[in-house]
Amino acid sequence: MFLQTSGLAVIAPIDLAQTFAPSELAVPDAISSHNIDQVQEVATAISSWDNGYGGGGMVGDVAGRAMQWAVGLLNAQCPEALRSELFAAVSRLGIVVGASAFDSHNHDYATRTFQFAANCAEEAGDWHLRAKAYSFLARQAMWLGQPDDGLTHAEKGLVRSDRLSATERAMLYTARARAFGKMGNVRDCMAAVGEADEAFAHARPSEDPSWMAYYDVAQHNGDTARGLFDLVIIADQDPGRAASRFQRAVQGHSDAYKRFRAISRTKLAALIMAKGDPRQAAVIGNDALNEVGRLTSRRAADDLGQLGAFAAKHSKVAEAVALRQRIAATVST
Repeated sequence: MFLQTSGLAVIAPIDLAQTFAPSELAVPDAISSHNIDQVQEVATAISSWDNGYGGGGMVGDVAGRAMQWAVGLLNAQCPEALRSELFAAVSRLGIVVGASAFDSHNHDYATRTFQFAANCAEEAGDWHLRAKAYSFLARQAMWLGQPDDGLTHAEKGLVRSDRLSATERAMLYTARARAFGKMGNVRDCMAAVGEADEAFAHARPSEDPSWMAYYDVAQHNGDTARGLFDLVIIADQDPGRAASRFQRAVQGHSDAYKRFRAISRTKLAALIMAKGDPRQAAVIGNDALNEVGRLTSRRAADDLGQLGAFAAKHSKVAEAVALRQRIAATVST
């Protein structure tokens, strides 16, 4: 079979048979451009559902089955002219499926899927997909409390940054900023935010892969704000910079990115609850709850838990107490 003779069998640090169970879906004997188009269309659909509803429930189930099917395609005969396109399509799907698993806290599966996607991108010679896979690995490591590993992944993604678009460089510099923020490293975090801002100032959507369209002004503000948020909490820095960026993120995200909007709104509420007026924070927090309640995102639920912990410090403020109780009821359901 193809994987037995390809470079992927050598460089992949995972066991495909264990990570992706055989698919019950029919796999063609030989790959055509139609099969590759199908993989791309499925990836686009799952990404849209994941952004709108979160990675749990039906979205996660569909994503897992799609990944099994796509890996099966790599075992089919493939004309050399289509080989790079096939690996690129499977890499793209792997990134989307990994993101869904990350969002639903299936972290082991998500990590292996991101790694597999990065390997497929290298087989395809696609630096854009490779960068995206490492960006996700960086963000997941930081979510798991491993900022040093996150920084390493971000640096790997920036290898040959001259081949990446300005938007992609901004995405990876933001990952570096978030890693330094988690470490409480004020100087390097602020420098990385500056690099991200500088790169994003030169962003040209026409130069980006279509799947990078999500990284707009709202996304950039929300991502950089998360690094600054950690500096506020860990290193007692000025909360104003993070707050203004979260506000722009909330205002800028459309309904197509409900999860991003809900997370930015929750982080803004947490920031104000920790460093500002708890009554104002409660208003924003309730708005976030209204949106999160319709999602299946464990990441969004985690952020709500942090907001609830900050609210607990205001036991004499009725609005904060009520918000904490509502969070407890929402997260436990």
